[in-house]
Amino acid sequence: MDMQTSLLNRLFDSGLLIDTGVEGLYGRSGAFEDVIARFEALVSKFGQDQNAEEIRFPPGMNRAHFEGSGYMKSFPQLAGTVHSFCGCELDHMNLLQCMAEGDDWTKGQDATNIVLTPAACYPLYPVVAKRGPLPQGGGLFDLQSYCFRHEPSNDPARMQLFRMREYVRIGAPEDVMAFRQAWMEKGRKLIETLQLPVEIDVANDPFFGRAGKMLSNNQRDQNLKFELLVPVTSTAKPTACLSFNYHQDHFGTTWGLKTADGAVAHTACVGFGLERVALALFAHHGLNTNEWPEPVREALWGN
Repeated sequence: MDMQTSLLNRLFDSGLLIDTGVEGLYGRSGAFEDVIARFEALVSKFGQDQNAEEIRFPPGMNRAHFEGSGYMKSFPQLAGTVHSFCGCELDHMNLLQCMAEGDDWTKGQDATNIVLTPAACYPLYPVVAKRGPLPQGGGLFDLQSYCFRHEPSNDPARMQLFRMREYVRIGAPEDVMAFRQAWMEKGRKLIETLQLPVEIDVANDPFFGRAGKMLSNNQRDQNLKFELLVPVTSTAKPTACLSFNYHQDHFGTTWGLKTADGAVAHTACVGFGLERVALALFAHHGLNTNEWPEPVREALWGN
């Protein structure tokens, strides 16, 4: 049995995760959710000096905004859409007949104006752009959202529906870069507080197709993405629990984001994979939180 399956089975047996019968789609117990809540409080503590505007988006976003983001050019394999029944009574009868006969009833579903959110920051940029030019000094935002990526897997650290906490900086290039560098140092310190083994390395997103290989190479060559890695189900391939991304002027150009002096704004974000951090804690410290090291409990529960 590999480490992924072993950890997943132990999480199921302990009741921390609940099997739904779909890979990467799990229920969470109260104990699991408590760890996430405590970790989020720790993130807020480390980010309290940011004075960020707090926004919480739902797990679905405006389809037109999703299309305008360019996500489908790079990651069509990960996207999820929301479809619904929009037919008449006859269509409904046909649908029920399809279900009764075991046929594909979903072919009669139509796309709605909602797409599943791929990353917590994606709904933010058009919202900020609609406000007009940024204030002097730019903007800083504290986000959290459920996100979806179509990656069925038995690796519990690769869920299809998961939560992402993000701090997003929008402004001049030098301010955005300074923000990312500061959070790379702060993020390492935060995870080390939880007595987890940490390394930070340059990374790339899973761009699609042959052109994606060039995009991945460019992203790595320009050091646009770093990940904070913690072994969860593999020591050879540790899991990215935090990411530090510099988007340059991509979203600024896409959405017309302007600084106070009229320049195209740059953006950067630090993202925390909430379930992944919780899984790392359970993998390293055991499935019973009462038996975790005292410094870890102190950091999370204050006792």
